[in-house]
Amino acid sequence: MTPQSPTATPSSPGVRPRGASEALAELLQGNGRFVAGQPQYGHEIAAAAASSGGQQPYAVVVGCIDSRVPLEAVFDQNFGSICVVRSGAAVLDRAIAGSVEFAVQELGVPLVMVLGHERCGAISATVQSLRAGRKPRGSLGYLVHEIAPSVLAAGLDEPDVEARALRIHVQRTVELLKIEEGIKESLTADPPVRVVGAVYDLDTGIVQLI
Repeated sequence: MTPQSPTATPSSPGVRPRGASEALAELLQGNGRFVAGQPQYGHEIAAAAASSGGQQPYAVVVGCIDSRVPLEAVFDQNFGSICVVRSGAAVLDRAIAGSVEFAVQELGVPLVMVLGHERCGAISATVQSLRAGRKPRGSLGYLVHEIAPSVLAAGLDEPDVEARALRIHVQRTVELLKIEEGIKESLTADPPVRVVGAVYDLDTGIVQLI
């Protein structure tokens, strides 16, 4: 299917939703186009050039590094529409949190979304590590340490621990972002910034809010 040419919608450079609710609706509408196999935007050089003079993104999406979840495609977004920050299982560190703060404070995005996905390798690694009683060496141990509270809250011996832990971890990450100094003050601004969590289904392509 050949992508349609960009039109004057919120995903076009220089045109963005006025607030968090409109921004969220735009993201979910884009996901609907992706799921239906009717994307509006492609990664064409003309679109890249059109947005090269500046950016007015309307959302920042914090996602996982998983290669099966290309966020601009999942939400069918044009150049200049969303900022993307990725780490294993969307785990926060100072660089990730600082990047989100930059998008909120300097670029004025009204919406932050934390997006997890089913069958997350980092969640699985944490479950295996906790069950074995061995923490991985190096920086991978940091990921496991940050995910572990969610796995334990889900119930390490539960058969659906990974699916439960994923949702708990996404919501925990949402709450951690809300107390970051550079984001907390924006939650009560006029208009307020909104932080939401969601999960991507690898089989259907659907993004569901949690």
